[in-house]
Amino acid sequence: MHIRGAVLESIGAARPYSASRPIAVTELELADPGDGELLVRIEAAGLCHSDLSVVDGNRVRPIPMLLGHEAAGIVEKVCGTSDLAPGQRVVMTFLPRCGQCRACATDGLAPCIPGSAANGAGTLLSGAVRLARPNTEQVLHHLGVSGFATHAVVDRRSVVPVDDDVPAVVASLLGCAVLTGGGAVLNAGEPKPGQTVAIVGMGGVGMAAMLTALAHDDVRVVAVDRLADKLALARELGAHAVSTPEEADFTAEVVIEAVGHAAALETAIGLTAPGGRTITVGLPAPDARISLSPLSLVAQGRTLIGSYLGSAVPARDIPRFVELWRAGRLPVEKLVSATLSLDEINTGMDALADGLAVRQIIEF
Repeated sequence: MHIRGAVLESIGAARPYSASRPIAVTELELADPGDGELLVRIEAAGLCHSDLSVVDGNRVRPIPMLLGHEAAGIVEKVCGTSDLAPGQRVVMTFLPRCGQCRACATDGLAPCIPGSAANGAGTLLSGAVRLARPNTEQVLHHLGVSGFATHAVVDRRSVVPVDDDVPAVVASLLGCAVLTGGGAVLNAGEPKPGQTVAIVGMGGVGMAAMLTALAHDDVRVVAVDRLADKLALARELGAHAVSTPEEADFTAEVVIEAVGHAAALETAIGLTAPGGRTITVGLPAPDARISLSPLSLVAQGRTLIGSYLGSAVPARDIPRFVELWRAGRLPVEKLVSATLSLDEINTGMDALADGLAVRQIIEF
């Protein structure tokens, strides 16, 4: 079928992207789903730093690639799977889990091995590529989703169904921002009553982590960011205290780093109380390094944890977040800072790179 999507044509283009236009919105051919795959009509997709990191070259991926990994939509066609049907709304997740490798046996602590390999190659979990230009040139998939398009073919193991009462915008945010930030709180941080949770970096993932921490009873939550606007929003959304990194004069039992920058991780480690946990979910440049005293980990009993996709099992955790949202304890729709058209994708990447956005949503 013919679709319209946002294809990354070049990596490391000059800023502003609105002028260099590394992403081209173009017509594509989408093949029918293969066995165990679905055709999904995209309703909403969020712009995330993981998209930007491919555009700017911090996360090298093969191109041309149809971007977008945080999305939700309606199933239109099912092939070889009986538990979903046309008309079902699904949340897309950016790491399919095969359910059979040794990493999948870690209950979310380690990313699926075949899923990670497929993501690196730009294929679906089966190894297939369902995208091409009208001239038959192959276009690769981004993290098994490629949600910046009118339609997508995805593996069944890349989606989680949700009920109709969950709006498309909320559903899209559950697949990355909430699963990554909120999952890090639930699965790796595990805050206890009376403890303090600090979030370093108040973008979409950091804000989602903050909201998830606030959903816990009797937990104090502190937001840390360099930008006054981000701190003001964090305060508005319920943070008990806010601080810049330079002014931070507290420690916390659980600290989430959601920036993807070495300095931010060093800040997070420095804010972690003796016996506490530092959880890092940001994706820094591959050559980034930090300065760390191993003695501070041993002598103070602190733990440094890497958390990919929030150490989550999407089929288990997304329903947990849905219930928190239904109860009014996880108002993720408040994270939306702007709504864009697909044609504004390059401008949206500029806003993301400049730190001006929490979550921009493309609605179809």
